[in-house]
Amino acid sequence: IIGLERVTQRIRELGMIPGLSTHRPETVVVCDGAGYDVATYTQIYNPIGFLCQVETDWIARVINETEKPIMCIKPLAGGRVLPPTGLSFVYNSIKPIDMVCIGTMSRYEAEDDIRIVRQLLARGTADGRDLQYSRSKAPLVK
Repeated sequence: IIGLERVTQRIRELGMIPGLSTHRPETVVVCDGAGYDVATYTQIYNPIGFLCQVETDWIARVINETEKPIMCIKPLAGGRVLPPTGLSFVYNSIKPIDMVCIGTMSRYEAEDDIRIVRQLLARGTADGRDLQYSRSKAPLVK
């Protein structure tokens, strides 16, 4: 990657830790393979592959094969996946040193997501959650 070594060196000189944010998992493979001074990565990862460049199975492999921590972003696919589904998928398929960054629109959403994550970390599963109902979902209700 042209200029990356100069940039990461300057970041270190300033007393900071270099990391890369990417939508492309091959960035992780290339940087690790080339031995670039990158301490951490940010990578999109969610159960439906929203904004992912390859299938989620491949992203999971990349995340788990790097020794460096990954910050997984968009675990709820930009609001397309309910928190128990998205968070369970991500937390159950990353390394213990990895992180998950969840976007929220309100304090209530943040509190709900935190509750779910605490359950996942403690038990590996989250309690059920009330689903949103609309006319289109009426045939699904018993």
